[in-house]
Amino acid sequence: MSIVVTGATGNLGRLVIEGLLAARVPAEEIAAVVRDKERAADLAERGIELRIADYSAPETLRGAFAAGDRVLMISGSEVGRRVPQHRAVVDAAREAGVALLAYTGILGGPDADFELAAEHKVTEQLILDSGLPYTFLRNGWYHENYTEHLAPALEHGAVVASAGEGRVASASRADYAAAAVAVLTGEGHEGKVYELSGDVAWSFAEYAAVVAALSGKDISYADVPAEQHLAVLTGAGVPEPMAALLVDVDSAVGRGRLAGTSGDLARLIGRPTTGIADAVSAALKG
Repeated sequence: MSIVVTGATGNLGRLVIEGLLAARVPAEEIAAVVRDKERAADLAERGIELRIADYSAPETLRGAFAAGDRVLMISGSEVGRRVPQHRAVVDAAREAGVALLAYTGILGGPDADFELAAEHKVTEQLILDSGLPYTFLRNGWYHENYTEHLAPALEHGAVVASAGEGRVASASRADYAAAAVAVLTGEGHEGKVYELSGDVAWSFAEYAAVVAALSGKDISYADVPAEQHLAVLTGAGVPEPMAALLVDVDSAVGRGRLAGTSGDLARLIGRPTTGIADAVSAALKG
């Protein structure tokens, strides 16, 4: 029996692996499901088992899991292709007889009414239909969704969004990874649904003020119509389908869909979630 992390060379997956090791899980009891063996060479050097598989190649997933494994299924990154990919993972986990399948979904689950949530909702139903023991980790927004893209705001003196006065209860990627570690190493999480988000929901005006204060630059919030926001994003090189998804997310923010502060994340990790100001500070320091 192993603790298995899919997508283990991604940003979240690597943080989960580090968290498991920090929690004193022996390396030989951790398995990393990866597509590229070379990208995971550092994990193998630390004694972690590599299981080579691709969400888009169901036949490769048959060897990714074993009976009794506790699996973290990190959602795929290819929007529009995730339902068949996730179905392949769920099918392989069911056939193997894993002890737990934890899935990183999206805040709100079935109530999330924006396009980016659609594949997550289907995936949760696939897991329910499989009969597997499960835990749903419904992740809210990451601080890094914003702090990793500070350059335009610093250059133009504006945080551009189309979310009105909506608020975002974001947390750091490391916070969400810590929650996954708590579930994978703890007991009593089977059949549980966790709505994971930061302790404090902030507005874009407040975010702009934080960036201004910490950078020493004059930064304001430019709340623009959805059509203008789409043009700004595509003009900056974001492919139109992705830009449209981001604008749709801002609409959801405006409706309060990403503002929930259930406290589940802080309870799972046993500490307050990371504040947005700490994340901005870290990003500015590089």
